[in-house]
Amino acid sequence: MPQSERLIRLMHLFGTGNTYSRGFLMAEFEVSRATLNRDLERARDRLGAPIVFDRDRNGYRLDRSQPLVGAQYELPGMWLNAQEIHALLTMQHLLSELDAGGLLSGHIQPLIERLTQMLDEGTHASPDLARRIRVQTVGARRMNLPHFQAVGSALLRRQRLSLTYHGRTRDQTSEREVSPQRLVHHRGNWYLDAWCHLRQALRAFSVDAITQVAVLDRPALDVADTELDATLGAGYGIFTGRKTATAVLRFSPQRSRWVSAELWHPRQKGEFDAHGRFVLSVPYADPTELVMDVLRHLPEVEVLEPPELRQLVADRIRAAAARLEVAA
Repeated sequence: MPQSERLIRLMHLFGTGNTYSRGFLMAEFEVSRATLNRDLERARDRLGAPIVFDRDRNGYRLDRSQPLVGAQYELPGMWLNAQEIHALLTMQHLLSELDAGGLLSGHIQPLIERLTQMLDEGTHASPDLARRIRVQTVGARRMNLPHFQAVGSALLRRQRLSLTYHGRTRDQTSEREVSPQRLVHHRGNWYLDAWCHLRQALRAFSVDAITQVAVLDRPALDVADTELDATLGAGYGIFTGRKTATAVLRFSPQRSRWVSAELWHPRQKGEFDAHGRFVLSVPYADPTELVMDVLRHLPEVEVLEPPELRQLVADRIRAAAARLEVAA
């Protein structure tokens, strides 16, 4: 049995709160005394599990009286699946980029070290991790850290925010009072889902477009998760809404090899036609981001439905061609 599997079972055993003798553990895992000692030390050092030998009970148990920084021993790093590894690496990357050398560095560095420790598989590769595995974000916009801190503080303390917000679509600045609901990290950028008291509706605000922010001494209005998901999570991309249409896209056989393995939306549908072309159906509310992604796949994609989306893509193509002709 590999050590990683032994540690999984070991942590499950100790999680019950029982005490186990050395002989029982050696027989249970079919290991020698020296191997058991190494497993126990690894559980203590790598997972932060407070395993002690209880002389009165003549066995090993978890010492619940020891102070813990969170439930560290419940966060094993040796049996992570691909999604969990990506999540931890993303956390590590975000922490590294958030405040390099800034006000939070003293607090962030221990978290980075802990994440690195969790990702280490026992091959002494942790110092080398950043070189071996990278999480790269393309198109991430610069963000004002104090603004991010204020938003996060109000979100957790359930207080309202006063925002000066620059809407890039219309190139207009407005004053808003909002009740923050959740922070969303989407394609390398942070967005605040909030109830806008000016519009009396849910809105998604790009955190980097906040030019001024203040935490107000007023309780935030709470919106149910079902309402948030129905309004802001129903359609494709970050520009969403409750009312959705369905886009039907057909990709060339060559591009289909990649697109068929991609998740564009949790409620997408896809199938191959008789010619090996992948036909993808995704719900969307605002076409902005969807149009950009369709253009990214040209000329290997066709917009089959709806006609309005097909027209938007065609208009963008004609406008781009006209600009290229003028430049030439």
